[in-house]
Amino acid sequence: MTHPLVPQIINLATPVAEELGLEVVGVVLHTNQRPPVLRVDIRNTQQDTGLDDCEQMSRLLEASLDAAEIMPDAYILEVSSPGISRQLATDREFISFKGFPVIVSTSPSYEGQQDWTGQLIRRDETKLYLNQKGRVIEIPRALITKVHLDENR
Repeated sequence: MTHPLVPQIINLATPVAEELGLEVVGVVLHTNQRPPVLRVDIRNTQQDTGLDDCEQMSRLLEASLDAAEIMPDAYILEVSSPGISRQLATDREFISFKGFPVIVSTSPSYEGQQDWTGQLIRRDETKLYLNQKGRVIEIPRALITKVHLDENR
């Protein structure tokens, strides 16, 4: 479920991104963390998205958010680019891409499926947790061969 502030944030972030030759490809507000984390994913429409793109977008968007007073309290702003078909491997990546749509491949198949799609909840020592339309799916890590971002969602 999308946080009610996300549409307002997208409306504010889109012109900021366009001014820089960027595109907003996703916005997630994690209110379960203190302070809340606002993650804005961008893509450079002309070339590979770089660190400079993220830094420029972060500076301008933060100023716009503060001026518009959309975020009532302290928050953390993360601007990044998820990359195309990016495979997740490190613990940091699994934390950074929490809430993103992913495709999990297993071998052998698990509960009759080899490919699972859903939003990444978390990964612990034994399982990976996916949200599939509100249902939590627990996939044993020992069966997982690959986890990558689902760019089609």
